[in-house]
Amino acid sequence: LFVVILHFSHEQVKKLLPNSSRWILLRRVFLMLSLLYLGRCVCMLVTQVPVADPTYFCSPKSNNTTFGDVLLRALRLFSGAGLNIFGKHTFCGDYIFSGHTLILVMTYLVVKEYSPRRFWHLHLLTWLVSASGILCILLSRGHYSIDVVIAYFVTTRLFWLYHTLANSAELKEYSVTNLMSRECWFSLFRYMECNVAPSVPRQFEWPLSWPRCFKSASLGGSRLR
Repeated sequence: LFVVILHFSHEQVKKLLPNSSRWILLRRVFLMLSLLYLGRCVCMLVTQVPVADPTYFCSPKSNNTTFGDVLLRALRLFSGAGLNIFGKHTFCGDYIFSGHTLILVMTYLVVKEYSPRRFWHLHLLTWLVSASGILCILLSRGHYSIDVVIAYFVTTRLFWLYHTLANSAELKEYSVTNLMSRECWFSLFRYMECNVAPSVPRQFEWPLSWPRCFKSASLGGSRLR
């Protein structure tokens, strides 16, 4: 994902996100996703559970796996965008915790946090879509219930912790009383947030150069506290 973002110019990213603080939003989202997927990798490494769907195809086990075999399977997985609907997803065991739930919950949290309060219809729609997606994951036996519960818990706690730190100038500094500065990723957090004010505009702008009537209009105006 980072490689894809690097291929966008400033104007392309500007068209991608309507929020006026798009670069701050991108930094925060990708840092949180990186931390979450790093934690997911650790959980997958130390915890193996049986396949939730008995009809799901898994590649046969190999007792003589080489680095080339692993690389080939990774490339095949990448070619199918990680989706089993393309018949390229042959890995099993990546259950705890659910990456799909992680993305759905993160999407709702970002939309809710960075859009004006009066966009309640957008918040409700995003919540319904996310909740429906999670329900479909469970009904299709894509994950166990515990995978979804852990993903929700970890994602929401990290999101709230990150924004609690980001919205307080005092909590961005190392101190004896700031126990949250003991987080292993706190130094990276300080680097990402070093030039960001404690309050970020909750404001949208029209991302395209046309029509001009939308370009000059301001959507939102409140600030994140």
